Amino acid sequence: MTLMKSFMGAAATLALTAGAALAEPAIIYDLGGKFDKSFNESAYNGAERWAKETGGTYRDVELASDAQREQALRRFAEGGFNPIVMAGFSFATALETVAKDFPDTKFTIVDMVVDAPNVRSVVFSEHEGSYVVGVAAAYAAKGDTVSFVGGMDIPLISRFACGYAQGFKSVKPEGNVIVNMTGTTPTAWNDPVKGGELTRAQKSAGSEVVFAAAGGTGLGVLQTAKDEGMLAIGVDSNQNYLQPGTVLTSMVKRVDNAVFEAFSQGTELETGFNVMGLGNGGVGAAMDEFNAPLMTAEMTAAMADAEAKIISGEIVVHDYMSDSSCPAY
Repeated sequence: MTLMKSFMGAAATLALTAGAALAEPAIIYDLGGKFDKSFNESAYNGAERWAKETGGTYRDVELASDAQREQALRRFAEGGFNPIVMAGFSFATALETVAKDFPDTKFTIVDMVVDAPNVRSVVFSEHEGSYVVGVAAAYAAKGDTVSFVGGMDIPLISRFACGYAQGFKSVKPEGNVIVNMTGTTPTAWNDPVKGGELTRAQKSAGSEVVFAAAGGTGLGVLQTAKDEGMLAIGVDSNQNYLQPGTVLTSMVKRVDNAVFEAFSQGTELETGFNVMGLGNGGVGAAMDEFNAPLMTAEMTAAMADAEAKIISGEIVVHDYMSDSSCPAY
């Protein structure tokens, strides 16, 4: 069984100095802050792990608005930081511009593909991990209804929802998966109140287990699930500890590994397209002491079986990013 085991602020100024050491790496977090207990924090953990293991130093910055993306990226490049990592798909447009202006600087973007000779694009097979936690939801729910709360309504988040629904329906083919998105702008990533409202509405519609893929909004989902007597599934970082006893598992994206590897390779960063999925430990279901009482032998066996079959190719999980007609809805 290869199910993934548990692992391991005010905004910074954009007035970055130009006197940085040439080989010092840098990271720019997406909106929501580096301590969002989700995607950004996983990226931060990867940077911190690199610093502790190597004794190296790095620079980072938290954005206050979308308008700061290119400014932050350009300031780091001008300052000689190399490589520069961006946590989030929304950096793509800025990176396409800046990468051309700094051909000797290496860049890594997480969750998006930018075709440039000095860029490493890291994407995750979120649908695969979401399928596995969907299987867990099916075994945990006594009835036939579960739900999903997404952040910003974009294809990437629908990829989570579709994989989750497919996994759930592999166990309960006549079941129902309620899918709601928080909004259509970046503010959807940091609206825990709206996340809680959606969760309560889903509970009223019969949902017993809710999977949140919504950044900071998901914290409201996890809290409301606990308050309403539901089970919840966390995302990106291992969130099992946030509400022990009601978080069934977390669909972990090893953003930390992507950052750690980029920092470790330094100026010799291997550029190009990289996919992190179940087969190479890029995604998985978090198992630890906080959710152990919720996991039955039957459930974990079914999750492990699904994972093995996805890795072998026996189960093909629908990828919403390639085809937006999700067969499980």
